[in-house]
Amino acid sequence: MAWIQIRIHANKETADQLSDLLLDVGCPSVTFMDGSNNPVYEPKPGEIILWPDTIVIGLFDAAHDMDEVVDYLKQNSSQPLTYKIEQLEDKDWEREWMDNFHPIKFGERLWICPSWRDIPDPDAVNVLLDPGLAFGTGTHATTALCLKWLESQDLTGKTVVDFGCGSGILGIAAIKLGAERVIGIDIDPQALAASLDNAQRNGVAGQLEVYLPEDQPEFSADIVVANILAQPLRELHEIILAFLKPHGKIAMSGILEEQAQSVAKVYEKYIDLEAIAQEGEWTRVSGSKRD
Repeated sequence: MAWIQIRIHANKETADQLSDLLLDVGCPSVTFMDGSNNPVYEPKPGEIILWPDTIVIGLFDAAHDMDEVVDYLKQNSSQPLTYKIEQLEDKDWEREWMDNFHPIKFGERLWICPSWRDIPDPDAVNVLLDPGLAFGTGTHATTALCLKWLESQDLTGKTVVDFGCGSGILGIAAIKLGAERVIGIDIDPQALAASLDNAQRNGVAGQLEVYLPEDQPEFSADIVVANILAQPLRELHEIILAFLKPHGKIAMSGILEEQAQSVAKVYEKYIDLEAIAQEGEWTRVSGSKRD
């Protein structure tokens, strides 16, 4: 089953309320985590001590209506809602993931290689990756769909936007495939840090710029990739398409099979669509922007 999660910033006074609200809207699992490295030592038996800065994480089936969840939380929470909705990686435990994450080939020439393993083909286009806390290793079908699409494009000298950059895997791959400049945009500062760290590891730090949405400069791009989720792809279509030059190309993933047509319907007014690609439960919508 495919899963997504909502991460909500809270404190020790509001975390329990948010947990109850998530359960009210069908969340099967809620967890708490420290939001700012404030350890709690040796609580008394039966005592639950929360952090001053707590992250409340709700897990949902990927087909769940997250608009409904967010609306309910906004209407009933005692605090303003600061949240992020994201896909889950295929492996949830760091040790298991490191043991099982091997170099993966995409298309004819692109390899994604864990930074702690040997490169299988030194003459190929190799991206060395250590995603840390950010989404994007290549093991998830949505990332794979975007990597395969990028590998098939002529990126020489192009400007690329990686919207929802996560670990930076798509943007760094674009640079390695010939792009001159990549702009990574994400709402999560940890994602921006991971992207810059991975760019440094791959020797392309000078070609990757990363921004929070409120800080991004004005520019236009030849290529846009957006591996997020169907809901924000629909809601933010005007913002996403504004990055793209006429005749520029776009690829979007994070879209379940049953959501693909609804995303395509929004974008078909502006782009000439390619055939929808699918891998497992997930799909990719892509095409070229009209004049």
